[in-house]
Amino acid sequence: MGLGGTIPLHLGNLSFLVSLDVAHNNFHGHLPNELGQLRRLRFIRFGFNKLSGSIPTWIGVLSKLQTLRLYNNSFTGPIPNSLLNLSKLEVFDAIYNVIDGNIPSGIGNFSSLFILNLGYNNLQGTISDGTDVAIKVFNLQLERAFRSFNSECEVLRNVRHRNLIKILSSCSNPDFKALVLEFMPNGSLEKWLYSYNYFFDILERLNIMIDVGSALEYPHHGHSSAPIIHCDLKPTNILLDENMVAHVSDFGISKLLGEGEDFVTQTMTMATIGYMAPEYGSEGIVSAKCDVYSYGVLLMETFTRKRPTDEMFTGEMSLRRWVKESLPHGLTEVVDANLVREEQAFAAKMDCIVSIMDLALDCCMESPGKRINMTDAAAKLKKIKVKFLDDAAATS
Repeated sequence: MGLGGTIPLHLGNLSFLVSLDVAHNNFHGHLPNELGQLRRLRFIRFGFNKLSGSIPTWIGVLSKLQTLRLYNNSFTGPIPNSLLNLSKLEVFDAIYNVIDGNIPSGIGNFSSLFILNLGYNNLQGTISDGTDVAIKVFNLQLERAFRSFNSECEVLRNVRHRNLIKILSSCSNPDFKALVLEFMPNGSLEKWLYSYNYFFDILERLNIMIDVGSALEYPHHGHSSAPIIHCDLKPTNILLDENMVAHVSDFGISKLLGEGEDFVTQTMTMATIGYMAPEYGSEGIVSAKCDVYSYGVLLMETFTRKRPTDEMFTGEMSLRRWVKESLPHGLTEVVDANLVREEQAFAAKMDCIVSIMDLALDCCMESPGKRINMTDAAAKLKKIKVKFLDDAAATS
């Protein structure tokens, strides 16, 4: 049955309280003013109760507040303007209440706010900060859509990095699930690789793959003791902003592993053919080294402009084998001709691409234990870039 009754007034005496989570209970009545004394609060979670009354203005004095979840209650009245004082607010979720009135102007201007969910109320007005957004709607006819939506929400809400796509808001009910994401005006890496209307040079490709490496390294090694594995890295999931900075998207089949880099798990969810590590495709075994393998394939594809599923790769021949057999003297036969068309700095370019392909092959070793980790891969690619810039400058 859970906890019930009204919210105890004496909770306001817990002056060192940082998180107040009573979600999924049977509390009713108003939120007591005494809670306004909890000036250290960072997280408030009151979702799925029977609370009523107006959203109290005292919430606006909780200057450290980062998360405010009031969803699925019976709150009434307007959203108080005092909430605009919450400069550190990252999540405000008040879906499924009876809130009415105008949406406070400026509520979309919080620099830190990345989830704002006000659906299924009686509000009017607009939320605008001049930001273009992308809407990702999940096809609920597919059995995996619910799991994909939940997985992507979990990862992108809890892992923040400049090279990971941001969730700005979400909408979830039994009939409709969608994410509001940052808009990436330059589209996907896939578009830039295979459309004849676009061209990007060796340095731009290096920068993009360094961004992707950084985006994977953080959830693997820098986020927490529990690595998060993307599981489906490919060009369509690499999105480019207005400055051609890469952002990794689509964590719909990602996996949260246990502690330690070598922790593995098994799954029945399949990634994309051509980018899957051998142990993932044959046994469903997932570890951080699966993403490393996909990263190696992506490196080869980015600099050869050949998909791993190209029709030329049949039988024993694969993108990995094709590249390996070309090293070091036949690389001009496999590298994207657009990259070495100009005579300027030709030797520097070829040395750079040889180093990139060596790194890609280290990522794509058949045995997971022999593959490089993502931290070392990202660091090596940065060194390759520095050496290329030095070599190119020396020949100019």
